[in-house]
Amino acid sequence: MERKIGTVSRGVRCPIIREGDDLASIVVESVLDAAKSEDFAIRDRDVIAVTESIVARSQGNYASVDAIASDVHAKFNDETVGVIFPILSRNRFAICLRGIAKGVKKVVLMLSYPSDEVGNELVSLSKLDDAGINPYSDVLTLERYRELFGENKHEFTGVDYVAYYGDLIRECGAEVEFVFANNPKTILNYTKNVINCDIHTRARTKRILKEAGADKVFSLDDIMTAPINGSGYNAVYGLLGSNKSTEDSVKLFPRECNDLVLDIQKQILDRTGKHVEVMVYGDGAFKDPVGKIWELADPCVSPAYTPGLEGTPNELKLKYLADNDFANLSGEALKKAIEDKIKEKDGSLVGNMAAQGTTPRKLTDLIGSLCDLTSGSGDKGTPVVLVQGYFDNYTN
Repeated sequence: MERKIGTVSRGVRCPIIREGDDLASIVVESVLDAAKSEDFAIRDRDVIAVTESIVARSQGNYASVDAIASDVHAKFNDETVGVIFPILSRNRFAICLRGIAKGVKKVVLMLSYPSDEVGNELVSLSKLDDAGINPYSDVLTLERYRELFGENKHEFTGVDYVAYYGDLIRECGAEVEFVFANNPKTILNYTKNVINCDIHTRARTKRILKEAGADKVFSLDDIMTAPINGSGYNAVYGLLGSNKSTEDSVKLFPRECNDLVLDIQKQILDRTGKHVEVMVYGDGAFKDPVGKIWELADPCVSPAYTPGLEGTPNELKLKYLADNDFANLSGEALKKAIEDKIKEKDGSLVGNMAAQGTTPRKLTDLIGSLCDLTSGSGDKGTPVVLVQGYFDNYTN
């Protein structure tokens, strides 16, 4: 019988993961138990996706505020440090900022406006227009910002991040001065020592600052790259991708997880005879249409995946074929013509009009976004996602 279901994404419930747990075996058992419980079969090219959170937890990859402060102090001593372009997040950045503030005497906090890198607003574009402010050229002090825009609470969290970050820095024993600007070089008018906290533009920002005469420039991926007094660390991403764990610690992005995905893949093959793909995923790469927040606060969607997930989709647009190449066909004749066209596709379809609009993003970005939406970030209790039929097409 012809299969009538295409891609299916299932959240898989697992035990609560603790440091030292055999995560690969737990994931495999959880997926196989789910298949038995819900009466579905594991197939070749299914995708098992594991959220980065439980990978880092099983590794015990945590860092305290004091460890962060120690690393920052070793890099800057007691100098005034510019902290530029952080995102506005209690979960993603506030604990990191506490560590930074504890490691220096003064923080010059330079915030991008009207929003941060991932879309959290400090002030609306309409307010900028009404005030006649150009965010690309105008530099604002805290006093000028308040005079023009007053208090601005985040649409979803209700937090005024300017007040929140300022109080947090002072509570950690450091002085704070605010600057609102979008040109990285502006910070050099206040200090030559900088931590640039942007995520996806960090390499460019660091280059601009160094070329403009900065003395010391470190990105978040340069902090906590090695253990501090037995702490966790991430040699590649440092503090990037970290999340609040407690009021005094962060969970870092997982490290060295290639062995994990290969182990899960092998165990599934040994147990079922099926060759699945496996990936670790973090934030999905999508944008909220209401709050205008771009979800991707992690340095990448997937820090590890099996080789079969390399690449981008290579698909034809069915509606294009139906409306153009086969506009004179209908019913079974149309179905067969489209099936034949799909079977005939060979090599890359880049530049082919029939492939336009098929979103040629990385497979791991697309599947990771699907998994992030499936697992959620709250109390669903499904940190593993099984995706079936993703690589099917109309002919299967």
